[in-house]
Amino acid sequence: MSNCIANELLKKGKTVLYQTAPVLLESVINYKLSKQKNPAEDIYKSVLEADLLIIDDLGTETLNSMKLSELFTILNTRILNLNNKITKTIISTNLDLNGIFRNYEERIGSRIVGYYDIYCFFGDDLRFKSKC
Repeated sequence: MSNCIANELLKKGKTVLYQTAPVLLESVINYKLSKQKNPAEDIYKSVLEADLLIIDDLGTETLNSMKLSELFTILNTRILNLNNKITKTIISTNLDLNGIFRNYEERIGSRIVGYYDIYCFFGDDLRFKSKC
């Protein structure tokens, strides 16, 4: 579903960044800790300003205080348009709402519940079906 949405927006000339939660958070932290920052490779700016950010597999990352802080900043900046640009975010996860609140601090969970439309998908995993 996320891929289809991303493809349609790309056709319209919008910027889309699609990344798994573990890679996204590691990339942002590595960029922020780097002493030699190349403006052309500003992953942080891309994450905050992409027209659509797709965070895949939220809940599969190893969490620490730095990752929680970065996740909060990313979500909050995009929700409140603190980047002076209307941006949208899709989050996919296998966590239910209780799992989100168990894994993440309340201010992250409350933003996900309060600012996102939540859809539950049921059925067989299409990746398994293609193997049969």
